[in-house]
Parts: sequence; C-alpha cells; structure tokens
Amino acid sequence: MLQLKPLNQPDAEKEYAFFQHFPPENGFLNPYLGMSKEEFVNTAIPLRLQYAQGIGLPPGCVPDTYYFLWLGDNIVGNFKLRHCLNDFLRNGSGHIGFGILPEYRGQGFATQGMAMAVRELCHMPDFSDDEIYFSCLKSNPASLRVIQKNGGVIHHQDEDSFYLRIPVPR
Repeated sequence: MLQLKPLNQPDAEKEYAFFQHFPPENGFLNPYLGMSKEEFVNTAIPLRLQYAQGIGLPPGCVPDTYYFLWLGDNIVGNFKLRHCLNDFLRNGSGHIGFGILPEYRGQGFATQGMAMAVRELCHMPDFSDDEIYFSCLKSNPASLRVIQKNGGVIHHQDEDSFYLRIPVPR
C-alpha cells in the first residue's frame, strides 16, 4: 500500500537512506547526499520542519514540506510541496518537485504519488492558488507524463522546459 508521509524524526533513518541513494537529476536537487546521518537528524530535519512552518526561511524562499512516498516499509520517492509561490517560483519550478528512486521508476508510483501530493497541497492552509504550477525539463518525458496523467496541461514552454498547470480540484 502506498502512502505519503511528511518528513519526521521517527522515520529519520529511512529518510536519510533515501537521500543517500537518490541521484540529483532532472532539476531535482539533493542537498543531503553525502551529509552525515548525525547532521541530517540533528540539523537538517529540524531546519526542514521549521521551514515547513515558515520559520527562519532564507530570503526569497517560501514554506515547503518534504513528503516521502512509502510502499510498505520502503521509501520509493520524495515530493517537495511549496505551500505558496513567489514570482520566481511562479515563473519557474512551481509548487511540486518530485523524484522516484531509479529502481522503482516505470511502475506507476510517481503518478500515484503525484495524485496524493496534489490532494495534500490543496488542503494546506496557506495554499490559495486556483492552479498548481509545475515545470518539467524537456529532457524528462517521464515527469511530463506523470504531471499530465494528473490533469496537467502545458501552459507554455521555453527552450529547455515545459511549464504546466493543474486546475485545483474543488
């Protein structure tokens, strides 16, 4: 059974292991790759939990929450949900970034996880947009299909990326 769970201290060991195996690619950054487990548990998790509440955000950043996609006892993916957008994000990466571990790709987990992430985002108290914004590198057709399978429509594009929107389900 798949479930989407926010970053938390009790699951820190498996969350840490996920980040140590997740390759930064296709625009999805992994700032925790190579970080010590102690630093991840004692510094990174508390900081991410503060950011999710909008506390201590660096200039230009918005509140965001990291969610993990669990298949039973294993983490298969990560979804970063930005609760609201500033102009930079509205014209760039958008509300949701996601990645699935390579060994779990092509099995529908991203599509199912995205549906859960969209529902989760729409229920956040500081989310107020009428559309959910995304960007997707043109070199990543799998991500484009995931967003489109969840109702995403290409709004515009540039040389490198598609910019998509999903109308907020009401």
